[in-house]
Amino acid sequence: SGKTTYCNGMQQFLTAIGRKTAVVNLDPANDLLPYDCAIDLTELVDLKKVMETKKLGPNGGLMYCMEYLEANFDWLEEKLAGFEKDHYLIFDCPGQVELYTHHNSTRHIVKKLQAKRYMMTAVHLVDSFYCSQASTYVSAVLTSLATMIKLELPHVNVLSKIDMIESMGELDFNLEFYTDVLDLDELVEELDEDPHLQRMQKLNKAMAGLVRDYSLVSFHTLNIQDKHSVYELMKAIDKSNGYVYGALSECNESIMAVAHAEQPQNVRVGDVQEHYVLQS
Repeated sequence: SGKTTYCNGMQQFLTAIGRKTAVVNLDPANDLLPYDCAIDLTELVDLKKVMETKKLGPNGGLMYCMEYLEANFDWLEEKLAGFEKDHYLIFDCPGQVELYTHHNSTRHIVKKLQAKRYMMTAVHLVDSFYCSQASTYVSAVLTSLATMIKLELPHVNVLSKIDMIESMGELDFNLEFYTDVLDLDELVEELDEDPHLQRMQKLNKAMAGLVRDYSLVSFHTLNIQDKHSVYELMKAIDKSNGYVYGALSECNESIMAVAHAEQPQNVRVGDVQEHYVLQS
């Protein structure tokens, strides 16, 4: 999904607009960090040593590392105390989905940070080319929903690498269908036509119904190389955080002024579709 690239690009963008930013690496599997890392979990726990000594695979090792961080939260708290209150913190978290849908340590760490008065938003990155197939898109939507329910945070889901959205095939619907999760029943019909999924028709309908009943999931888009794309996403993240850092402007408008200046979602998505999606 490009999470580390996202952290690097967002750090550069925020620094350029004058916002004090610090990136915290909470992914012990990150060997080479492209960004200026303020706090690095690898100083506390070494994933390779954990795998060797505990006889664990990569996923098991990551779970152990997050459990270790949870047990030693005071280490992270002390590190964070070195930053002024006006710093914008970006946490580069592990990419293994199990840590957010099944495992509890990440959720517990988030709760401890919230208890320390950190205003947090989860930014969940999904590779945009998953939209090219019904099965992978439905899977991405379900994963996003599970993560939202598990973490219980303000949540911004993102179709990242939007410039590569049709690299695995053309979209069956316009981009707004995927960003707004408009009607999964239409995708279920496609899944039912797959001979390998014939036996799972009831399950597919149940999953579509689950997403529809919760009605929580939608997606923003991102091309981290496009400043305008980063700017639009940053506005959505700031909004989810209650504009605690002010607006993305020199004059720092009020919340109401920023809200009135927001472009409608369908207009923004239409612009993205025109730029990145093949028109037929």
